[in-house]
Amino acid sequence: MGQPAAQRPATYADLEAVPSHLVAELIHGVLHTFPRPAMPHGAAATALSMDLGSPFQRGRGGPGGWWFVLEPELHLGDDVVVPDLAGWRRERMPQMPRAPFVTLPPDWLCEVLSPSTATHDRLRKMPVYARAGVTWLWLLDPLARSLEVFHLLERKRYAQEQTFLEGEVVRASPFDAIELDLTAIWESIAPEEG
Repeated sequence: MGQPAAQRPATYADLEAVPSHLVAELIHGVLHTFPRPAMPHGAAATALSMDLGSPFQRGRGGPGGWWFVLEPELHLGDDVVVPDLAGWRRERMPQMPRAPFVTLPPDWLCEVLSPSTATHDRLRKMPVYARAGVTWLWLLDPLARSLEVFHLLERKRYAQEQTFLEGEVVRASPFDAIELDLTAIWESIAPEEG
């Protein structure tokens, strides 16, 4: 019996051919597809973007100086990823590019974990973000009602800096200039029926 033929690495053309009802990412030449996020996922991402957008993007009640984008397509080297929420300091990206994707690594990312993506986000995407130099990474879990804050170390590895649970009012880096009420993020999500 012969050796199986080596599978060719997936390309951006393969990613573009994925139906629009799926989220597609390309990591180390492997195409990964997932269904669009469920309601708790989307509600948590929207609530967080609203809480951060006013003080940090618009400068209302906060220092300003950031841009935020929901589900941007990021081209980080050969990898193509779609985080749930990304932020760039305006000193690094003075204006939003017109391109359909961004090659400048964000300063901060948030992945909203769901049962179908948590392992992918932690084991495949976190190393991509570290190699690209994304300084801050948040993992927000709307079902477990938790927020994990990671900071990039010198050797391109993340260290968990903060962990918050349930309904705490927190100051989470790098947005610790304001208090963030986690209860407001979870409030729209119906409790699990048991």
